[in-house]
Amino acid sequence: MSARPILDNELNAIADAVIEMGAVIERTIRDSITSLKERDPALAMAIISGDEVVDDMEDEISDLCLKFFATQQPLAGDLRYVISIMNIIRDLERIGDHCEDIAKYTLRFENEAYIKDLVDIPRMSDMAARMVRNAIDSHINRDLRLARKVWKADEEMDEMFRNIHDELLGLAEKDHTKARQSVMFLFIAAHLERIADYATNICEETVFVMEGNYEMES
Repeated sequence: MSARPILDNELNAIADAVIEMGAVIERTIRDSITSLKERDPALAMAIISGDEVVDDMEDEISDLCLKFFATQQPLAGDLRYVISIMNIIRDLERIGDHCEDIAKYTLRFENEAYIKDLVDIPRMSDMAARMVRNAIDSHINRDLRLARKVWKADEEMDEMFRNIHDELLGLAEKDHTKARQSVMFLFIAAHLERIADYATNICEETVFVMEGNYEMES
């Protein structure tokens, strides 16, 4: 067998592992807010304990990448691709950490009545999960148009965060008994906004692979 089919098989194995990790992360984002909205401490605990699975996936993919570097002597395009994968799995692992933190807030809310219906935070969660999925798809399929679409969506996420920020601070100022929950909900929204930022990082890796730079607006 020539070198290229062997190299392609290893790259495909790496890509498949990233797709699997991305699917786990997307589900974890959604579950973290489901646990909050439905007051489900068992689901929150599953998310917290499941962070080790995400860490293990990062380690396994990293090992595949290092093996690829050591055995295949990749040229520029393949080298950029595998470097980008190592950056992506680091970002996915950090998203998992944010989900774990959100789950911990769920446990702190146990037996408390919420100060408001949860509407905007679940909307942020849905958007963040969708951005992560599309970011991974853009990279695997080398789809610059989708990458830039995700990157632009981050502006909408930032606007949603600003609206939640203003509403929650307004609630806290009007009624100091609502201040504690307002702050915790604000922290949760900040975690989701940061997750969206990591999705844009993944899209920048797509641009890097295809164009050799990180110029999203070009």
